[in-house]
Amino acid sequence: MTDAIMGIDLGTTEVKAGLVRPDGSLLGIARAGYGLEVGHGPGWAEQDPGSWWSAVVGAVRALHLTAATDGIDVVAIGVDGHGPTLVPVDSRGEATRPAITFLDTRSAAEAAELEAATGVGGWGLGPLPAALWMERHEPATAATTRWYLTTWEWLAFRLTGEAVAPLVAHQITPDPGRAAAATGLRVDRRPPEGAMGAVVGQLSDSAAAALGLRRGIPVAGGTNDAFASYLGAGLLEPGDAYDPGGSAGGFGVYWDRPLDVPGAFVSPAPLEGRYSVGAAMAATGRAFDWFRDEVIDGAMTTERLIDEAGATAPGANGLVFLPYLAGERSPIWDPSATGVLAGLTLAHGRGHIARAIMEASALALRHVSAPMLAAGVRVTAMRTCGGPARSDTWNQIKADVTGFRVLVPAVLETAVLGSAILGSVGVAIHPDTRTAIRAMTRIDHELAPRPDMSGVYDRTYAAYTALYPAIAPVLRPLTDSAS
Repeated sequence: MTDAIMGIDLGTTEVKAGLVRPDGSLLGIARAGYGLEVGHGPGWAEQDPGSWWSAVVGAVRALHLTAATDGIDVVAIGVDGHGPTLVPVDSRGEATRPAITFLDTRSAAEAAELEAATGVGGWGLGPLPAALWMERHEPATAATTRWYLTTWEWLAFRLTGEAVAPLVAHQITPDPGRAAAATGLRVDRRPPEGAMGAVVGQLSDSAAAALGLRRGIPVAGGTNDAFASYLGAGLLEPGDAYDPGGSAGGFGVYWDRPLDVPGAFVSPAPLEGRYSVGAAMAATGRAFDWFRDEVIDGAMTTERLIDEAGATAPGANGLVFLPYLAGERSPIWDPSATGVLAGLTLAHGRGHIARAIMEASALALRHVSAPMLAAGVRVTAMRTCGGPARSDTWNQIKADVTGFRVLVPAVLETAVLGSAILGSVGVAIHPDTRTAIRAMTRIDHELAPRPDMSGVYDRTYAAYTALYPAIAPVLRPLTDSAS
């Protein structure tokens, strides 16, 4: 019988479930998608937790078929999820309203109010701003709610029946008394605190039956998908960075002390003695899929489209793309920002546009990392993860545009692997997180930035960063009237 840890990654638009050996080798992975409801009102972005659970069940059951499960014993489950997203549930774990996702901007005033009251801001507030918004705008729904959960807390609760809020080492959380006194927030609806990677509970009879697993499997307390990817990408030392390659997009780097970086999230990392300096975008990762599916109507596969882009000269013959298809978070923080394709001529074709979109994902990384570097952070290497990292054409573009040495992990689904790492620590397969990372991650190959590309990409980056401030005042009256 071979022991395996199951990692479940509840992403923004799909869940991924994987089986991982204690040495980090991936036995199998399965996916299932769900929708994101947006546009029903200003700043509105919600999801149905019921669709999450259906997708989790579908992915785990499909995993039984895609992986060589004969002779495999799942000894632990680790979880992660997107966020900070609010999942309000009753005492039985049933959602009292759709989840208010991290893309939702309705609670911006509540976030500012809580930060002023507690001194904690950004992602450190977790789901509390959305919870406060709900209490003020939907009091009847709030009255039926027992727990204000994050996505990873919700998933662990759905698996075990236990509500726990896992924290990373030296994590700073808002003082509940101050938050309640200043705003009236029902802080007692947040679950008891635990430790990331510690066992929350065991797989319940009902969850086991739904998933086709044995009851009683230990479930470890999880974290957000970005932090899970940090673990699965093998980040250990200051200067280790990663590009998650997900649908939203982001960038993160470890440092040995907290810094003040405009437009970035600086918080304790999921590894003691390290701080995360991170940035999150809104739809950088989805832009290529949008072009493939909506613009050219699925006429080409991703691989063929990347081949066309790869055959196009760097700089896309002067074409520049702003990937602000769902507004933008870091570094401009403008939910009304829109995408732009600038520099079009009759000489441009499909390959030029595809390359401009690929280059935009790299230009966005350079854009969000610039204030970090200015604050004193040093990037020794950037690990590329997720689907885009399967393409060395895309990996090389990211190396050339950013100037970072790019490392490609052996397992690209780093959030799934990171959750499995937490599960392995929870049941003491590995004694601690550092040991687990060293045992379960490795780099497959690396790409160096090419010095002869710096000129064209410096010019492209200058145009990229100048476009938004120049064009936003022109387009904003149009986007305001459309909303």
